[in-house]
Amino acid sequence: MATQAVKVKNEESQGNAITGAAAGVGEKVSGTIADTREFLHDVRVEMKQVTWPSREDVISTTWVVIATVAFFGVYLEIVDKLVQLGVAYVLKKFGV
Repeated sequence: MATQAVKVKNEESQGNAITGAAAGVGEKVSGTIADTREFLHDVRVEMKQVTWPSREDVISTTWVVIATVAFFGVYLEIVDKLVQLGVAYVLKKFGV
């Protein structure tokens, strides 16, 4: 009896390849939608567990980043100028 049911199912699935393919696509799309919903639900749950920084923390760390970038910008400008002067001196010294 079980083998007969398998034979009937196999014959039905082989009967129309287009219908079988369309059913597979429908299952994939509905599976994708279900997976997307589950993913978004999990994201919502995880986002509720996040400890967000306060406005004051964000402002203070932003100023630290701005000051650090400014410091290294000035530092690298000075180093670049010194290297440029050193290379110019060496080229002038050897007459190139």
